[in-house]
Amino acid sequence: MLHIVNGDSVGDKLRKGNIRGDILVWREVYPVGPTVVKMDEPHARTARATYLEKTLGIPADEYAEACKSQEQCLRNFRQYDEVVLWFEHDLFDQLMLGYLLHWFSQQELGHTTLNLLCIGAYPGIERFRGLGQLTVEQLESLAGTWRRIGDRELETGRRIWEAYASSDIGQHAALLQEDTSALPFAQAALEMHLSRLPSTLNGLGSVEQTVLELVRNGTDTPRELFKEAGDRLSLLGMGDLEFWYRLRRMADRPHALLEIRNPSALPGDRDNVVSLTDLGEGYRSRREGCAGKGTGRVVRRPASARRTDLALGRRAEAVHDAPWQIIVQGRKRRPNGQMG
Repeated sequence: MLHIVNGDSVGDKLRKGNIRGDILVWREVYPVGPTVVKMDEPHARTARATYLEKTLGIPADEYAEACKSQEQCLRNFRQYDEVVLWFEHDLFDQLMLGYLLHWFSQQELGHTTLNLLCIGAYPGIERFRGLGQLTVEQLESLAGTWRRIGDRELETGRRIWEAYASSDIGQHAALLQEDTSALPFAQAALEMHLSRLPSTLNGLGSVEQTVLELVRNGTDTPRELFKEAGDRLSLLGMGDLEFWYRLRRMADRPHALLEIRNPSALPGDRDNVVSLTDLGEGYRSRREGCAGKGTGRVVRRPASARRTDLALGRRAEAVHDAPWQIIVQGRKRRPNGQMG
């Protein structure tokens, strides 16, 4: 039996427990950076490795080597009678699950049975964040509770991944109008994905807007911001490397929303204070303007504004401009400092 899991913490605990079989930890961060349908193609790996090194600091050669290794393990799946996918409810995991289901949908499974264990809660844990919270014994208790993956799950995963890998954001939004019930957590995760996109009103996504609100309300260190933003946006499953990158982008000049005492040393200690710039103070709370949030609707904007697909890293030019910078450059400031 082969168990494909979402992180090293879960993998290590399964190895310590009574779970029989081999463990493959799938190491990826699909919510960040460019994606294509066939991620195992060399050109896709190279582009993604370059982007992740630049944004998250993941060495490109290490990333490429890790990809080759896990892809080789995946290609050997027919050595096993059963494969079990262990995932949870957040966007981080749902995209990983979508990719793997898409990949398996293109394979001849032969005598191998695919199974899925995907949960969004665990008895006795009030705020469930993921499988990594569980003890060895709690993970052991999940053994055998997985269910067989059939054609509906494979087809749903295929549609999700192909839409997400598209540079057409309309395809992302259209998923919310489709039946994804074969994967019960996909709908909410996809809504959270769309909430990250720049608002049609002020150019901010849900992460940036949440950070501004937290800083305005007195949270002033990177570690505290990561914790509190993570609590509010837990369905993103956002890791620390992505969050530090987003903070640094919000502090980029000349259109910085934040002032970070030492942005090159994130997270740093308690002396690494975060504050709002005048521009950051001027932004009103416009979370309801996030593209597609809750409705799957994307409001069309001028071509220059559509260059702001930074959250996805889809287009090369978006790597260089923060979404709110384009809004700032194209609008007049009101006397009270708010953007109009």
